[in-house]
Amino acid sequence: MRPLFASLCLLAACGSPAALPDGGLDATVDPTRDALPPSLDGTSPDAQTAHLDGGSPCVVSGTPGTCLHVDDCTGGRVSTPGFCPGPAEIQCCTATPDAGDGGDGGPSCDPEVMPTPNEGLVEEPGAPGCPAGMTRVADFCVDRFEASLVLVDDRGPIGSWSPFHNPGARRVRALSMREAIPQGYITGVQAEAACLEAGKRLCTDAEWLRACRGAEGRTYPYGDARMSGECNDARARHPAVERFGTSDDWIWSRLDDACINQLPDSLAPTGSHPGCVTPEGVMDMMGNLHEWTADPAGTFRGGFYVDTVRNGDGCLYRTTAHDRGHWDYSTGFRCCADPG
Repeated sequence: MRPLFASLCLLAACGSPAALPDGGLDATVDPTRDALPPSLDGTSPDAQTAHLDGGSPCVVSGTPGTCLHVDDCTGGRVSTPGFCPGPAEIQCCTATPDAGDGGDGGPSCDPEVMPTPNEGLVEEPGAPGCPAGMTRVADFCVDRFEASLVLVDDRGPIGSWSPFHNPGARRVRALSMREAIPQGYITGVQAEAACLEAGKRLCTDAEWLRACRGAEGRTYPYGDARMSGECNDARARHPAVERFGTSDDWIWSRLDDACINQLPDSLAPTGSHPGCVTPEGVMDMMGNLHEWTADPAGTFRGGFYVDTVRNGDGCLYRTTAHDRGHWDYSTGFRCCADPG
């Protein structure tokens, strides 16, 4: 069952635009819908091909299509709601994305394909007394990097998991690896289970804040003054608007789309922003992905790659509008542990 993103995320600014007092969208969102490309002016072969079915023209993320009943969108094509007038069954019918062409989150990204970009990566040795991939902060250990997942059984790892897909009921283990694509699309419950599989646990709110703010209680991982570009936290256009080519309300029910975090200049590999680091060497605690904590009521912290301002600055960013069963493209995590 698809999560109820629309009503939840609009309240929490977790991957959706904030409303301004005049009813507009936050400046991080480009509300402009894609214009019809020149090929749809009726003079080009592309236009003639696109409208053999007789429907009116439409466009999804720059890909020309035809407004058709969903039952008539056949031949390997795909229907997308929200781009055509009339009843809900009339949708924009476009060519099926080519999963082998780029995988960049645009028209060529197939959300059903499950890339495993972290295959072959391994965890670095841990700090003294800490498990692999972890460093010591005060009296606890914390993952240096946002977590990625590996499938496991009773014998151990059995395969990499795609960071662009929710793991469902699969048994997965959290890993902390440099240059990995971190796991989005995950609930707080799943994150906790993945940490436990690794012999770790989700960080408490107090631990997470201490790791991000340091002993001095900084506002940002790197200090008290915001430094543009140090963290992955200021994408100019909201990725859901870019992915679907519109800011219509229906897109906020599609925040589980695997292609959102595959867009260019969206989710970054762990450690790829070297300035986004704490004195103890913890990376990317601000921006990139929201990070679940162990709060049983549901809390994620640190903001994500579009916003680290609306719910608090930097390390102080905190979202509490969702229970631990929520997930979307922006929700990730890291683990903590007691020193050995």
